[in-house]
Amino acid sequence: MPHPIAALHPDRLFPAEPVTRAVARRLYENVRELPIISPHGHTDPRWFAENAPFSDPSSLLITPDHYVFRMLYSQGVRLEDLGIASRNPASTPPPDPRAVWRLFARHYGLFRGTPTRLWLDWVLGEVFGVEAPLEEASADRAFDRICERLAEPGFRPRALFERFNIEVLATTESPLDDLRHHAAIRASGWPGRIITTYRPDDVVDPEAPGFLHHLARFAELTGEDVFSWNGYLAAHRKRRAHFARFGATSTDHGHPSAHTANLGPREAEALFQRVLSEARGRTVEPVLAETFRGQMLTEMARLSLDDGLVLQIHPGSWRNHNALLHVRFGTNVGADIPRATDFVGALRPLLNRFGNEPKLAIIVFTLDESSYSRELAPLAGHYPALKLGPAWWFHDSPEGLRRFREQTTETAGFYNTVGFNDDTRAFLSIPARHDVARRVDCAFLARLVAEHRLPEDEALQVACDLAYHLPKTAYRL
Repeated sequence: MPHPIAALHPDRLFPAEPVTRAVARRLYENVRELPIISPHGHTDPRWFAENAPFSDPSSLLITPDHYVFRMLYSQGVRLEDLGIASRNPASTPPPDPRAVWRLFARHYGLFRGTPTRLWLDWVLGEVFGVEAPLEEASADRAFDRICERLAEPGFRPRALFERFNIEVLATTESPLDDLRHHAAIRASGWPGRIITTYRPDDVVDPEAPGFLHHLARFAELTGEDVFSWNGYLAAHRKRRAHFARFGATSTDHGHPSAHTANLGPREAEALFQRVLSEARGRTVEPVLAETFRGQMLTEMARLSLDDGLVLQIHPGSWRNHNALLHVRFGTNVGADIPRATDFVGALRPLLNRFGNEPKLAIIVFTLDESSYSRELAPLAGHYPALKLGPAWWFHDSPEGLRRFREQTTETAGFYNTVGFNDDTRAFLSIPARHDVARRVDCAFLARLVAEHRLPEDEALQVACDLAYHLPKTAYRL
């Protein structure tokens, strides 16, 4: 029988052994109500600028969430039937949101055992007060209940932001974004802290579709000659400063690998001109593109020393792996696959140049868990500039978060990591994700206490640091 989500066991994700579980409970009670720091994510700033009601359950919880439609697609559900717009929308008119919801409910069992199920059950029960788990028989009842709640003032984006006790939430924008929604939020006088993040992939990756067009737009926005090396770097400085005026404290770089380079000024300028030459011929040699991206990570570190923005590196995803879906639906349709990533050799040029700078903050993430204990923890445990980002994307899960602590703590400690960030487009799942991370960390710390490896008072300090203080400090918030 379906059960209310509030009846989920309060000890979920805690150890089964009674003494250790009791310690985990005590630690968790001290961190559960701490404000949420969400320093990296992909929610839409328009929601908070306009503060309009969310339209319906399907467009809010299903259509934008690649965790959801990825699983459904793997079981033969067509993306069109889930409301995913193709590049030729005229050929596939949008389905009825209620029909999408019914289809989702019919396949809800596919999410058993996944972190998506944890997040969805939490949202359904804690936010909307509907039965969980969702079933086909309860689909219409849940749909109607959620629609009723979405029409209430307390379920508008700003009200939910406040209800979730979010202290700061970062979105992610291209340098070509005019940041109008961030400007509108600021002009409205609402005190909620929504900040932007500088994500320059569009104008840094020569293999990005429309690279030359993006550079032309970059020139318009900055008034710089971006087709010269010095002008190109000056344009980045200007846009970074503009983003900082809208709260940005970090940059983000989603490169295919962690490769970096450390060329001299003349070599870098020659590389840039060769990239432009090949881009005008429509195809940039992959090795050349990789070298340029790597050089730009080093240049971004140099700029970060000047302006103080934290440098985030999110490498290791083979994006748009499913060529058919990429052609039909474009990017961000869940066909991104983790790949093996070298960090020791790849980061060495950057770290040799700037890794010993204590004023620089570089946060590295990985989709390759095999690199945690072998490469990333030893690197972060040595270089002052380097910190480890939390388990990310495919590993943002109870087991992934546990493995992260197990594989990194003995070498890098807790204080060369940066707490947790949710990295999500699914706004309503943010408190659920942070709650899972806090529970997992408290369970890990409780084990150290039970094994007499850490006093409980120190474990409590670490729990508070991981949940709140570390992300706030690491992202200079």
